[in-house]
Amino acid sequence: MGIPEYNAEARFAALAEVLTSEGVDVDDVKSKLKAQEVETPSWGYGNSGTRFGVFPQPGAARDVHERLSDAAQVHKVTGVCPGVALHIPWDKVDDYDALQQEAADLGVHIGAINPNVFQEQDYKLGSFGHRDPAVRQMALDHMYECVDIMERTNSKVLSLWFADGTNYPGQDDLIERKRRFEEGLGKTHAALPEGARMLIEYKFFEPAFYHTDIADWGMALNFAIKAGPKAEVLVDLGHHPLCTNIEHLVALLLDEGRLGGFHFNNRKYADDDLTTGSVNLYEVFLIYHEILNAERRGTAANIAYMIDQSHIIKPKVEAMIQSVLNIQTAYARALLVDRAALAEAQAEEDTVAAEEILRNAYDTDVRPLLAVVRQELGAAADPLVAYRQSGYFERIAEERQGELEGAASWG
Repeated sequence: MGIPEYNAEARFAALAEVLTSEGVDVDDVKSKLKAQEVETPSWGYGNSGTRFGVFPQPGAARDVHERLSDAAQVHKVTGVCPGVALHIPWDKVDDYDALQQEAADLGVHIGAINPNVFQEQDYKLGSFGHRDPAVRQMALDHMYECVDIMERTNSKVLSLWFADGTNYPGQDDLIERKRRFEEGLGKTHAALPEGARMLIEYKFFEPAFYHTDIADWGMALNFAIKAGPKAEVLVDLGHHPLCTNIEHLVALLLDEGRLGGFHFNNRKYADDDLTTGSVNLYEVFLIYHEILNAERRGTAANIAYMIDQSHIIKPKVEAMIQSVLNIQTAYARALLVDRAALAEAQAEEDTVAAEEILRNAYDTDVRPLLAVVRQELGAAADPLVAYRQSGYFERIAEERQGELEGAASWG
């Protein structure tokens, strides 16, 4: 059974009429949706797995060239994914000028550069947090390498995640580890090119189970402030204890001017790396609501919107398209919130009315609106149907047989 096609043409006019009657500037909403950009990760197109093993899929990308090709397909059908994040050394090449041209020929460009300081055996006990200065220098040298790649690819974002931590009480000196991190992040910040920034990610746990060196947004914010003005916080939606109010911390980081970006995914229990919106799309809507609320107050932020997921069960490209569609949906609904009415309800302490205003926007069927926006961008009204009808998957499943010599990846 295939995905049912969605005929938006007949529904958009009716939706636009309703929205206009409610005071929504439909053209303005469409303009904002057309300007939306979501970066997809090269590593999301290759084989991945769990700590128990890697589970290969037909057609999974085997090197950076195939990853760029897959990312280009996502951008082609959605119209809002021109950036492709690279992971170094998984996506390392000899000629970055040629890689840039290859991306441009495919209709995309190189986005954030993600250093890898967790996979080498030397990093078993940490990178910037390691007791051995030689290992810390090894990690720093890799940062310098990635900064050089940023300059050669015109990337403006260095996206930092560290697996550093300890598994047992007394394993290491926690204060010394903090100071080592401050030193390493400070030196990385000093090496950034003009106009670039570094985003500091955090993770509650795993693979460190006693303490993680950057365990939450507060620690990431503290490190960013100490590192310098080019350092900001990256919020991964899966990297929080259960029941964390993510939209609250987003609002705080926005108001402090330190929200640098997102890694979109979803989770049910822990860092599950599920398709964005597959479990809790309302949370993504509320996050966008806080971002738009900050913009309304004049606190606009330069936010890098990126996806970071592990597609083990779903086909890689289709899972990425699903995530992009859910992100578009959440943003479109947030754009429909009647903010004047919401402010009035809040001023009158009418909690029920305030929540209903949010729910009214969230419950709106924005599919006709998004379909028209995509068509006007030159993309597909229904991206999943368009992708399945393109024959792209059948072609790559046939062509991508076996491993490529020298190819590197998570697996």
